[in-house]
Amino acid sequence: MGGVEDENGPATKRMKLSPGVLRGLIDGLSSVEFVPNSLGDLMARPLAIEGDDEVVGSKGVIRKVELVRIITEALYSLGYKKSGAFLEEESGIPLHSAVLNKLIQQVLDGLWDESVATLRKICLLDKNIVKLASFLILEQKFFEFLDEDKVMDALKTLRTEITPLSINIARVHELSLSIVSPTKCTYVGSSNQSGTKEKSRSMLLEELQKLLPPTVMIPERRLEHLLEQTLILQRDACIFHNSEDKGMSLYKDHQCGRDQIPCRTLQVLQAHTDEVWFLQFSHNGKYLASSSSDCSAIIWEVDSHGELCLKHKLLGHQKPVSSVSWSPDDSELLTCGNEENVRRWSVPSGECLHVYEKAGNGFVSCGWFPNGKRMCFGTNDKTICMWDLEGKELDCWKGQRTLKISDLEVTKDGKQILSICREGAILLLDREAKVERFIEEDQTITSFSLSKDNKYVLVNLLTQEIHLWNIQGEIKLVAKYKGHKRTRFVIRSCLGGLDQAFVASGSEDSQVYIWHRGSGELIEALAGHSGAVNCVAWNPTNFHMLASASDDRTIRIWGLNDAKIKQKGPAIHCNGVHYCNGRA
Repeated sequence: MGGVEDENGPATKRMKLSPGVLRGLIDGLSSVEFVPNSLGDLMARPLAIEGDDEVVGSKGVIRKVELVRIITEALYSLGYKKSGAFLEEESGIPLHSAVLNKLIQQVLDGLWDESVATLRKICLLDKNIVKLASFLILEQKFFEFLDEDKVMDALKTLRTEITPLSINIARVHELSLSIVSPTKCTYVGSSNQSGTKEKSRSMLLEELQKLLPPTVMIPERRLEHLLEQTLILQRDACIFHNSEDKGMSLYKDHQCGRDQIPCRTLQVLQAHTDEVWFLQFSHNGKYLASSSSDCSAIIWEVDSHGELCLKHKLLGHQKPVSSVSWSPDDSELLTCGNEENVRRWSVPSGECLHVYEKAGNGFVSCGWFPNGKRMCFGTNDKTICMWDLEGKELDCWKGQRTLKISDLEVTKDGKQILSICREGAILLLDREAKVERFIEEDQTITSFSLSKDNKYVLVNLLTQEIHLWNIQGEIKLVAKYKGHKRTRFVIRSCLGGLDQAFVASGSEDSQVYIWHRGSGELIEALAGHSGAVNCVAWNPTNFHMLASASDDRTIRIWGLNDAKIKQKGPAIHCNGVHYCNGRA
C-alpha cells in the first residue's frame, strides 16, 4: 500500500512489518473502555492529566506524565501486557486517549468511514496531517475493495473520497491505473503478496503513528531509542573509546581508560638495514608492508596471535622505496622507487609480476583504482597517469598535478584522484566530471592521507600542525592537531582506531603522538624509537594495533598494556644509538 507525502513528493512504499510492531498499541486497548459521554471526552488533545506539570529527577526537566507513558509503551512493546495495564491503572495515566484508542480499534476492524470521522475529532493544529492520515486510511479502504473484487466500490472511494483531498496527485493517478491493471500499483497487504489484511492494517497504524504528533501517539519503542541515544552520547564523549559497544551497560555511566589505546611496544621488527620511510596495513589487516631507503620493501604477516613475522623481502629497486600501495583485494602490492619505477608484486609468492617504467620520467607515487585492474601513478614531471596491469598507459592528466615528493589517493568509487599539486594545495580531480577542487593551505604541505570513508583528508604541514579537512560537499577545515615535532623531513600521520576516532603521527623527536580526532586533545606520546618517526599505520581491523617506522631502522608494533607478549629471540629493546636520516 502506498504511503503519502505532499502533492509534489513521490509515493513511498509501506515498510515491511517486523515482529511485535505496534503490539503495545494494540494490546493496550484491552485495559481501556470507551465511554464517550461527550464530544469533549473524545478529543485527542495532549492528555490533560492531574499533575501534568509534575516533574521528576534532580534537574527538574523530566515530566512525570511523559515518563510514565513512555514506560507503559515500553512494557507493552516488550510483551508485558499485564504490567503495562497495571501501570496505567495504578498511575491513573493512560497510554492513549479514548479517541485514539477508538481510532486504533476502528482501523484494526476495517471500519474506514468511522476511522476518518474519528480522526477528524483529534485536535491537530496542522490540518495537512489530517489530510495525509485520511489519505492513508482511504487508500487502505480502496485496496481492500479491489482485493474483494468490488471494483465499483473502489472507484467510488477514489472519486468521491480520495481525490477531493487534493493531495499527492501522482499517487492518485497510480491508484487509477491499478483499477485497470492491478500490477501497476500494489500494497503490502494485497492478495498478490503473502500478507494478510490484519498485517496490512497493523502497518497502516505504523504509518499513522509516524504522522501523528508524539504527544498524541507515542513513537514506537521510544524508551529504547532514548536509552540508545544516551549510551551513544556517552560513548562519543569518551576520548579513549576504542572497542566495540558490546561492553556498554545501562547500569553505569560509560567511561573508558587509557588502556584502550595501543601504548606499549609489543614487537620491534629489525629486518631493514636503513631508515624505514613508509608503512601501510592491508585492507584486511592481515599484512603490513614497509619500505625503506635500503631500496627494499618487506611484507610482514600478522599471525593469529597478533604477532608479525617476515613473509617476503622484496628486492629489485635501485633507489630507495618511497611508498607502497595494496590492491583492493590485498593479493598484490605496488612499490614505488623514489623517482624510479613502480613494481607490482604477488603477496602469496613474493614474485615481481611487472615493472612499470616511463621513458624520461620517474614515478613518485602510486595507487590502485577500486576494480584492481587499473593503477594511478604520479611522475616527476608533475603529471598523473592511469595504467592497466599489462603496462599500457590509458590516460594522463598533464600540468601542475603533483610534486616530486607527493602522496596520491584514489577514492573508493574511482572517480576522484587526490594529489599534492602545489606546495600549499591538494588537488581533488574528478576524472569523470572533469572538475577540479582544491584544499588550500597557507603553509607548505608535506604529506596527506584519506580517511577510510573518503570523507576526510588529514594534512601534515611544515608548521608542525596537522589539519583535518572535510571534503564531502563544500571543502572545509574541521580540526587542528599540535604537539609533534617536524623541522626538516617528511612526517606522515594517519586516522585509526574504532570509527577512525584517533589521529596518530610520527615526529622528529622519536615519539609517536596520538590525538582524539573529535576533541583534538593529545592523549598519548609514545617513546621507544631512537630516531625520527617517519610514518605510522593503524591496523584497520585490529583497533588495538599500531605500527611506527623510524630512522632508527626499526618498526615498532604497539598494543594494549595488558597484551600478552610471546617473546621470540632477543628481548624488546631500543637500539641504543640515535639515528636521524642515516646519521648516528
